Amino acid sequence: MARGYMVDALPILYSFRRCPYAMRARLAIAAAGVQCELREVLLRDKAPEFLETSPKATVPVVVMPDGQVIDQSLDVMLWALAQNDPAEWLIAPQGKLADMLDLIAQADGDFKTNLDHYKYVSRDPDSDGTTARDAASVFLHALNSRLSQHSFLFGDRTALSDMAIAPFVRQLAAVDQVWFDSQPWIHLKRWLAMFLASSEFAAVMTKYKKWQAGDPVTLFPESL
Repeated sequence: MARGYMVDALPILYSFRRCPYAMRARLAIAAAGVQCELREVLLRDKAPEFLETSPKATVPVVVMPDGQVIDQSLDVMLWALAQNDPAEWLIAPQGKLADMLDLIAQADGDFKTNLDHYKYVSRDPDSDGTTARDAASVFLHALNSRLSQHSFLFGDRTALSDMAIAPFVRQLAAVDQVWFDSQPWIHLKRWLAMFLASSEFAAVMTKYKKWQAGDPVTLFPESL
């Protein structure tokens, strides 16, 4: 049974399994135990119901039972964790929530821009991707330095910043795994490996078929 909602009045979560923005939203929703109706989207073939929810037509999108729409991934994380935060992701072991949000903003800013230029280099015939990769690496160097001091970005346990940033580091590493593995970021690679091996990551990476109107309701998390 959904916590705080009738079964027929769950928030609706539009998601796409491989999207790092949607991934971090699912991580927070699962951690909070806020059950949603999951609607898996194909980005190349978007359901009209999804397109009606948000002008941006990007995932994740949460549609509340009263019609309110949350269409920024970090806002989805904060919404879910504000309701229930049993692992205390919103409490930085070292630092403040504002410090974590600042680091996430850096990841979502220049780092993500450079990551996109690197990953989607074929869209820019005048670039070989190396410049963007090197620019993105500046942020990764900084993360590695931070992680040399403690196991996670803000102390000795995972918190909001780890779960908000790790999906994007995963995405960059996957562009050229051989290159990434050759870099001297031993602390960053250890941190990423822990994330990829975590039960939290495994729990949000179940494959679902594309949603279409009339399908049976898929719950996420599947059970509480």
